Amino acid sequence: MPRFTGQVVIVTGASQGIGAATAIAFAGEGAHVVINYNASEAGAHDTLAAIEAGGAGAGTLVQANIGLPADCERLVAAAEAIGPVTVLVNNAAGFNRAPFLEVDLTELDRVWAINGRGLFYLSQLAARRMAGRRRGSIIHVSSILAQHAVPQRAVYSATKGAVEALTRAMALDLAAHNVRVNAVAPGLIETQAMLAGFPGEELLNIVRTHIPAKRFGAPEELAQAILFLASDAASYINGIVLPVDGALGAREAGPVRD
Repeated sequence: MPRFTGQVVIVTGASQGIGAATAIAFAGEGAHVVINYNASEAGAHDTLAAIEAGGAGAGTLVQANIGLPADCERLVAAAEAIGPVTVLVNNAAGFNRAPFLEVDLTELDRVWAINGRGLFYLSQLAARRMAGRRRGSIIHVSSILAQHAVPQRAVYSATKGAVEALTRAMALDLAAHNVRVNAVAPGLIETQAMLAGFPGEELLNIVRTHIPAKRFGAPEELAQAILFLASDAASYINGIVLPVDGALGAREAGPVRD
């Protein structure tokens, strides 16, 4: 039997990339997936079309800006109207690629509203319901940049570091309610968001050679790690951050030697 038959799963930022792959994967395992998106309605419809073509699960589109508390409340209410939410995947993210000295407080607040405060509040709304039913799994999508910094990612790295600290803290507070909280830390996953951070094919090729796996990851590979952590197969795994990075995070600093 598919692992998530009859379950309601929320995936934020599911109109493209990792979120879309994750929504499609959960539906393939029988779930009814709430496909959250903010601006890209066309992308969300593409995700829904892929789910419907698969035939195993179902999907419902819900527009919501995770940076707005009222939108978070509306998203959870819409999902709970379908059925009890058993899994929340916090994938939606705000990005900033400016040098530290050039980031103003308005921009800091914009990114933090999505990656930090919004993730916290949406998780709290879902976890209160999960705790009452004594069943649930919350998966945060962090980043390799929470632990391994690169230039011009100060805001993003800081928010993802907060996500990893929150993962551990939430796991402790929710363990007594039978709600598990884990995170995945993707490395270089080939998505539009990742490619936008590189100015050209030459740099992409240089970076690719630095990855021990010698390739970028696929969104579907990250989705499978998320499904595992959310499943009963991971019932004794709680409070971890799982790297999904082709061993990039394990590599020593310095020039490539192979």
